[in-house]
Amino acid sequence: MDWVTALPQSGYKSYNACLAIVDRYSKTPIFLPCHKDDIPMDTALLLWSRVISQTGFSKNIISDRDPKFTSALWTNLHRIFGTKLSLLTAYHPQTDGIAESIIQTLEDMIRRFCDYGLEFEFSDGFTHDWCTLIPALELAYKTSVHSSTGQTPAMLEKHKWDKGHKVPDIKIGDLVLVSTLNFDNIKGPKKLKDSFVGTFVLVSLHGTNSVKVKLSGELENKNPTFPVSLIKPYQPADKELFPLRNPTPLTVPPVEQSEDKKIRKVIKQRRLRGKNQREYLVRYRNPVHEDEWLQNQKYLTQINT
Repeated sequence: MDWVTALPQSGYKSYNACLAIVDRYSKTPIFLPCHKDDIPMDTALLLWSRVISQTGFSKNIISDRDPKFTSALWTNLHRIFGTKLSLLTAYHPQTDGIAESIIQTLEDMIRRFCDYGLEFEFSDGFTHDWCTLIPALELAYKTSVHSSTGQTPAMLEKHKWDKGHKVPDIKIGDLVLVSTLNFDNIKGPKKLKDSFVGTFVLVSLHGTNSVKVKLSGELENKNPTFPVSLIKPYQPADKELFPLRNPTPLTVPPVEQSEDKKIRKVIKQRRLRGKNQREYLVRYRNPVHEDEWLQNQKYLTQINT
């Protein structure tokens, strides 16, 4: 991280500097308007409220030898948080080339949209208030392809999420357990309630992010659609290790796996605007197929067949 100074005053707090922070892996930037004469406590509070609270503590931070970063307060904070503070070699800014590069880019973007030498109206895309442009400049940088990675910072952040986010291996007809995180009507003390309840039968898959299960008992009136993060496959107990444990009392009903779309019923209908035609919202017998609007009445003959 590094500072952009000597900026014109901007915003209702008259900011005249900007703290530029960049992630070395994804090249994701964070631009924080501030004041050139901020004390170390101001900088620490700014990082806490705008960076650390969102991303957590970094293992290592590279910064220059600004008094804000060499003060006893700053070094003690890093020691408490377990962050290694790496200061630049004196008179050798190339040590933190990533921050220097992003500062040049930020200055170019601000110069482009805050041209003080020309008289333009705000509607023409020019404004003297650079502070209001910071969110848009961050977005523009995150969605631009970086020369060193060949990808956008936003895409690299997504890859990092996908790497640690695993979709459970489940299919229609499997027994699953459902998280009680959002259930308030579970009997007994909340502190002692089970983290997952079940078992329930998975009846349909809605893409890769949500599923529909057949609820029963006290949960029968709940919405049966859940994100995959709130379910997990049911693992039956090992009979040799737990001989006295009763098997699950629920039997798995047969689920039709045919890809043929057989209509079960018509849910509703509507007339097309400007046309003498009707559309019918139908529900299929196989729960793997979602409800669908159809225009041709010939499909409705399948209901009673």
